[in-house]
Amino acid sequence: MAATPSSNPIVRLFNINTSRERGGRNLPLWRQLLIQALCLAIAIEVMFPIMYVVTLAFSSQTSRPSSLQLVPQELSLVAFKQVLDHPTANPVSFAVLLRNSLLLSVGVGLTALLIAVTAAYAFSRFKFQGRAFLMILVFVPLLMPAVGLSTPLYLLMNSIRIFDHGKLIFNLRDSLLGVGIAMSAGALPFAVWNLKGYLDTIPKELEEAAKIDGADANRVFFQIVLPLSAPALAVTFFLGFMGHWQEFALSWLFLSKPGDYTLAMTLYNMTGQYAQNIPWNRFSAMAIIVALPVAIAYIALQKQIIGGLTLGGVKE
Repeated sequence: MAATPSSNPIVRLFNINTSRERGGRNLPLWRQLLIQALCLAIAIEVMFPIMYVVTLAFSSQTSRPSSLQLVPQELSLVAFKQVLDHPTANPVSFAVLLRNSLLLSVGVGLTALLIAVTAAYAFSRFKFQGRAFLMILVFVPLLMPAVGLSTPLYLLMNSIRIFDHGKLIFNLRDSLLGVGIAMSAGALPFAVWNLKGYLDTIPKELEEAAKIDGADANRVFFQIVLPLSAPALAVTFFLGFMGHWQEFALSWLFLSKPGDYTLAMTLYNMTGQYAQNIPWNRFSAMAIIVALPVAIAYIALQKQIIGGLTLGGVKE
């Protein structure tokens, strides 16, 4: 039964349908204003620290401003130049830090993707004993905080050492390789579940037709399944890359040599009681440099990322 329009002009104003939708629920003006106010409050809360950091980064003053400034008063690049020349007092250049971060993020992303796609294909296509139990075991690490797994991983990696005449020459824990292995272990559960959901949507008839034409299992996987899974593979790798680029906890716990530090570790090393001589503008410039590449890539590929995450949500 349709509601009777009110004779009060103010009530009619706030009940105007502003959604312009012919189907579904109407969106009255008061609800539209409420949603806009909520979005504006969220935007202000999110942008407040970002604008403050940007203001500090483009300032030539090394001390923190005495008043709250959210708009840059000057556009000085001296802090960025200092960070790119020599980030901290450690004898490590920015190029080395960038290389270490790229090795970890790209290497872990590719390794986890290679292992995950084969495991996801096995779970999606093969029926074997203990399949459901193994899927639960893959899912369990997603329920645990990453820091909760750091202690067993630390002990495991620290037990793998190489000695030469009683002298320690290699410790897997204190190396980028060890950190990469630990990070790959943490990235695999999500990658397996995300890829399995997409592989379930690929019609099995395509693989059966290829087998009838004489293709073996390897050819079906590499020439049929992988090309069709390219969108999900790209999204899974990119999401992993974003998380690994800014990963800090495992790297800080495992690594002790400055030559193996990453950009995220160096950013943290610029704060605290041992970094009193680090100017505020240099710290802010370093924060922007670390966050900018991933932020730009995410904004540019946001539609593809969201679309890729929903590819396996509905089975056709």
